[in-house]
Amino acid sequence: MAPTSALLASTKDSEQAILDAIEHQFQLDNDALLKISGQFLEDFRLGLGQYNHPMAMIPTYVTGVPNGSETGTFLALDLGGTNLRVCEVQLQGNHEFTLRQQKYRVSEALKTGEATALFDYLADSVDAFLTDNASSPTNAPADPFASGSSLDFMDSGLNSAIPLGLTFSFPVEQTALNEGKILTWTKGFSAKNAVGHDVVGLLQDAFDRKHLHVRCVALVNDTVGALLSRAYSAGDCLLGAIFGTGTNGAYLEKVENITKLGNSAARKHGGHMVVNCEWGAFNNTRTTLPTTPFDNKLDRESINPRLQAFEKFISGMYLGEITRNILLSLVDAAPHPLLFNGRASRELNQHYGLDTAVMSEIEEAWEKGRGTASGADGVEGGSAINTLGASGSEPKVNGSQPHFTHVDELSHEDQSRLERIRSVIIQRLSMDAADVSLRDAAIVRWAASLVANRAAKLSGCAVAAIMAQTGFAKLGGQHVPEEQRFVIGVDGSLIEHYPNFNARLRESVRALIGEEVEKRIELGMAKDGSGVGAALGALQATKHGL
Repeated sequence: MAPTSALLASTKDSEQAILDAIEHQFQLDNDALLKISGQFLEDFRLGLGQYNHPMAMIPTYVTGVPNGSETGTFLALDLGGTNLRVCEVQLQGNHEFTLRQQKYRVSEALKTGEATALFDYLADSVDAFLTDNASSPTNAPADPFASGSSLDFMDSGLNSAIPLGLTFSFPVEQTALNEGKILTWTKGFSAKNAVGHDVVGLLQDAFDRKHLHVRCVALVNDTVGALLSRAYSAGDCLLGAIFGTGTNGAYLEKVENITKLGNSAARKHGGHMVVNCEWGAFNNTRTTLPTTPFDNKLDRESINPRLQAFEKFISGMYLGEITRNILLSLVDAAPHPLLFNGRASRELNQHYGLDTAVMSEIEEAWEKGRGTASGADGVEGGSAINTLGASGSEPKVNGSQPHFTHVDELSHEDQSRLERIRSVIIQRLSMDAADVSLRDAAIVRWAASLVANRAAKLSGCAVAAIMAQTGFAKLGGQHVPEEQRFVIGVDGSLIEHYPNFNARLRESVRALIGEEVEKRIELGMAKDGSGVGAALGALQATKHGL
């Protein structure tokens, strides 16, 4: 196994051996994928049975999903970072909805001050949104459960308050659909006197102080929102998954399997409940995940070492950093560097200086002209898998096709693609053009493909594990379900924009549970899960009289 620094490379053969050794560390055969997916099932079982496991398997108390026929008007409040978003969602039936929204900036003082000041600001933002849109024209009836505006309803003089769903993207211990204690702040927030308190209660108190006729009836996170949003647009949904800056999934589980609910009323009622997996923390012990020295370096230098292990392998926040670690090891190879004449730029030397978006640009430059296919949602299709190969669809070749570093033997078309990649490297990494050869461009493309391909395959493990957990598939295949389709709602920059990520993910799912089940899976973008999903959470709450 090649070390990550001071690589010894003195001959052309040894240089290629080093690259091959690094590549070997990132390869995942079907046996490895099956082992990882099997560990997912074990972690699901532990999390459903007991609290305080890394794979938290949080009951959300959402016990139904929409089918697209629902109508009504709801407010949504989305707090997940620097920006706060207030939305009015009008569900129009027939899988259609309209959305009006406004963003408000959350200052550093509000993030770190008293919780009452922060939640008062949230209430003020909702008030400002309602006021600013009060003159919006509408001919719809003044009924919060019809397709008119909530503003009409607020002005109608009725006593009932406007239902609102809250997307709160911070760790909470949810104990009801409209109740959840804040466990800790993240993302630069540290508001005082909030941890340990019910976030819905804090928000409702602020509404009441402002005399707003608004009632927070549902608390959801973005994965639950993705599931609900996709269910509304597609008529059904089994799993909502985020593959972007971070990653997580929420799915429909039989309540009888959530044994940690004990003899609670929720469990006695039976049926199904949406469970928030928090799968970013899968296998924090790294006993099953295919760790490399490049991953270990990333984890050691992160703000949360030994935590969120799975997320660090597959999410957009980290893929660029893993790639940067690979490239730097090649720059620093001795006695002869393997990349960029042994030189590095400020971006390449900076922690997280190589953004995953640069990797996406590099792959897009390579794929341009090869032809892609995507469905209406931009996800369902996918171009051919071509991760490491010089010109064909096979990954890495021996014999008839040249090694990917033998750029003089590549076709004119592939050399032109490498020229485009070279331009991306020079511009986005601020490299001196004299230090970037076509061979360097080929190596950077290779490294980016290694990291992205592994991320997509591991993402497929999570999806396949959910299919097995719900009884619709078996790991290893040999199971043909009666259902004709399985709807999965996805969101995030990787699944939406990264070239071939979806195709690679599906290849992994196919290898794990068989083509017969995989081909029935409908992957589609969940439209605005944090906004529309929160409104649909409010819809579920009103059905339960909350």
